Amino acid sequence: MTGAVMDNIRINVTGGEISQEEMEAYVSHAKSKFSGKTVMAMDIAVDGEYVDIDYTVEPTKFERIRRITGYLVGTTDRFNDAKRDEEHDRVKHSLSGMMEQI
Repeated sequence: MTGAVMDNIRINVTGGEISQEEMEAYVSHAKSKFSGKTVMAMDIAVDGEYVDIDYTVEPTKFERIRRITGYLVGTTDRFNDAKRDEEHDRVKHSLSGMMEQI
């Protein structure tokens, strides 16, 4: 296995060797394929004339969106008092009891 770092991307090559020019082409392809995301690592498996590339990208931040009282919201901080009371009084369901029955 050969390891390298190029443009802050960790590259591992197994099963053979590739040229610097080929490695630069794979890095360029990864940057264009995952535009807007950070590619952290590439695992390149050489199999004769073919290569398999496995990309590891930085996880994206995910904001939880819930449906509360008919509205899709991330947080309730912009609700007025009446909507906050409505959210407080609603029936909240849980899956914990359902999982034990399965």
